[in-house]
Amino acid sequence: MSNKLQCLTCGRPFPEGQGVTFTLIGKSLEFHSKACAYAFLKDLVLSISEDCISPSLRDIESKYEDRLEKYKKGMEKKI
Repeated sequence: MSNKLQCLTCGRPFPEGQGVTFTLIGKSLEFHSKACAYAFLKDLVLSISEDCISPSLRDIESKYEDRLEKYKKGMEKKI
């Protein structure tokens, strides 16, 4: 029988291997659904000061813009 985990956001128990789990600064975070994970991560991001998150936000935004640009170039019709 699989181990039961408990959702950090709503407390709902769920079997290991399901849900969303990840480790952040050595602490395992477990959520039974992507909605609960989203709610937690949204609160986490909004609680971080602008000075701390600004450089990381720029880096990640640039990374995804580059990825999208490469995708669009790959989708162009080649004659």
